[in-house]
Amino acid sequence: MNNAKHFSLSGKRVIVTGAGQGIGRAMAVSIVGLGGQVVAVDVNASALDSLRGELGADRLATVAGSVTDEAVVQQAIDAGVAAFGGVDALVNNAGITRTAMIDKMDLSSWRQVLDVHLTGAFLFLQALGRHLIARVKAGETVAGSIVNISSDAGRRGTIGQINYGTAKAGVLGMTMCAAREWARYNIRVNTVGFGVVETPMTETIRSDQFRDTYLQQIPLGRWGETEEVVRPVCFLLSDAASYVTGQHLSVNGGYTIGL
Repeated sequence: MNNAKHFSLSGKRVIVTGAGQGIGRAMAVSIVGLGGQVVAVDVNASALDSLRGELGADRLATVAGSVTDEAVVQQAIDAGVAAFGGVDALVNNAGITRTAMIDKMDLSSWRQVLDVHLTGAFLFLQALGRHLIARVKAGETVAGSIVNISSDAGRRGTIGQINYGTAKAGVLGMTMCAAREWARYNIRVNTVGFGVVETPMTETIRSDQFRDTYLQQIPLGRWGETEEVVRPVCFLLSDAASYVTGQHLSVNGGYTIGL
């Protein structure tokens, strides 16, 4: 029995949001490396151009814009149809931070973070679900997979980022609801929650001021690297995870053992 083929992403057409840098970029590179095709979405058009130059236009389509813009969401679906004949999967990865203590946080910072992490994820999830369900109703057999990116902040809370922690907790609820509704269409929906990964968004936590405090709580004793944390996401996108839905996978070096 050839089990390796189940871990391949050959034939999988995947939207990745926030693909211009960090984890999103590493995700796009990994998916293409495993045989898949990617529609990369990011607000940074030049970063997308660079990524397309690296991976090739035959493997990567790009859409520049905000995940909170419904027109951009539809453009991503349309780009996948035009370039690859359809879309099968989604990684809801786009994110921002607007840091402030609860009593100092303004409403704009609250709304911006919830809009990107929660509303943006919902819009893309909804759009791909509609695309896949329409294909099922037309008689096609689909194997859809959606992976929503959450965070330890959504499970344990965080200081100075109530907007981010709230949004990431909401992503967990979104995953479970969609998984229940769409299982009958063979659309799987799961969450991957990251710990501290070496990206620009975690520079403050990894600074000398906070480094030792956080590392002491991570059993593996180190930060995650982008290339290694995207592998579990690729697993959930693959046929190897065909019987996995509505689950939350923590990729954090053991930070949330027991939760």
